[in-house]
Amino acid sequence: MEPNALTLTNLRLSTTCSTKFPRDQNQTNTPKSYAQIPKRSPGPVSKGLQKDSKKDLSRILRTDAAIKGIARKANSRKYTQLWPKAVLEALDEAIRENQWQTALKIFGLLRQQHWYDARCQTYTRLLVMLGKCRQPEQASLLFEILLSEGLRPTVDVYTALLSAYGQSGFLDKALSTLDDMKSVSECKPDVYTYSILINCCTKFCRFDLIGQILAEMSFLGIECSTVTYNTIIDGYGKAEMFELMENTLTDMIESETCLPDVFTLNTLVGAYGNSGQIEKMEKWYDEFRLMGLKPDIKTFNILIKSYGKAGMYEKMRSVTDYMEKRFFSPTTVTFNTVIDVFGKAGNIERMDAYFKKMKHQGIKPNSITYCSLVRAYSKVGLITKVDSILRQVENSDVILDTPFFNCIISAYGQAGDVEKMRELFLEMKERECKPDNITFATMIQAYHAQGMTEAAEKLANKMIATKKSTGTRLIGH
Repeated sequence: MEPNALTLTNLRLSTTCSTKFPRDQNQTNTPKSYAQIPKRSPGPVSKGLQKDSKKDLSRILRTDAAIKGIARKANSRKYTQLWPKAVLEALDEAIRENQWQTALKIFGLLRQQHWYDARCQTYTRLLVMLGKCRQPEQASLLFEILLSEGLRPTVDVYTALLSAYGQSGFLDKALSTLDDMKSVSECKPDVYTYSILINCCTKFCRFDLIGQILAEMSFLGIECSTVTYNTIIDGYGKAEMFELMENTLTDMIESETCLPDVFTLNTLVGAYGNSGQIEKMEKWYDEFRLMGLKPDIKTFNILIKSYGKAGMYEKMRSVTDYMEKRFFSPTTVTFNTVIDVFGKAGNIERMDAYFKKMKHQGIKPNSITYCSLVRAYSKVGLITKVDSILRQVENSDVILDTPFFNCIISAYGQAGDVEKMRELFLEMKERECKPDNITFATMIQAYHAQGMTEAAEKLANKMIATKKSTGTRLIGH
């Protein structure tokens, strides 16, 4: 579960046709909004097949072509009078899609334009993106460029830099950035900054720092927000530190200024459910209901997953029945969860039945749906079913990712179909899905299992070469 906070405000670039940006007035900070941290989940919410999927695909292709066109120009220094709207929109889209290498190239092109005027908002968005993409070195270089352009960092800029360090586990640098903020009179850290820092600490199990951070907040007169409490509760819950989790909830309630919300409910229910403590999960669900909190679709998905994990299929069904009676429409996540549960249990018949029901109700399967199906079929040796899934995917507009290719490559590798495995590996490149360590390890294992030692060694060398080629210095020139 994720707390209901912790991404910086979506400070969008202006895409007007004006040839000059107005400078920030006194570098004032824009209001901050709190949204969930992006995370790979069982799938996005979908309420049915999109009627305009072809239009969406066409738009994606046009946008992608536009980004690539601008990015190609970024490799040359002769383009200094490009149309502002084209450059800004390409940068905006690259940031939105977390294409950090492309975004930095386009940003370099932006800085070459005669109409360019440095703005803290632009740097903030780039730093947030680099944090999401785990690129702390590039974030540090970007911050140096900001200073070299004579800009005074705002609270948002410092917080984004802190987050970029923290999300990659560079907590010492994050704390150092916090100290830098405190030394600047106009950039004092706020509750949002501290909530970001606490979230980074919990992700890397540095719970020893939480007390210190809370003490500093208290000394500075900064009160915890609901987001702060939810972040701490979420961290303790994921680490299965249940006593501290409940103590934090007590502190939250006793503060009288921050009441538990549906995110708090989902965090506690999810923590106990994920650890298999079903009775505790049900107890806290009832407690929150007595507090007047209403469950949402995420709550029901958590209950379904928890009961499924525990093999309590009747209770799982009772939740889906309750949802139906209370008009909670099942989402892609709901179906993905049920499909995954039955797939892992080896109950192919019930898994297939839910997959058919999913399509019948107009809920569009995604790559995670197909991953669960492939894993289940592979586990019981139904490779012909895997062939069928592959054909379905190839004839759909489902966006495939590296985890899907890893899953299906593993299925064919275990079946000994090395040729098919190679074909899929090549298709990854065509679809611009970068192979990761899991891809290489899966294929190397398959080659060894077939006695193809030379092919395994060749692929291992390719993996090493791929690692060495990453980390290119893209900014700071």
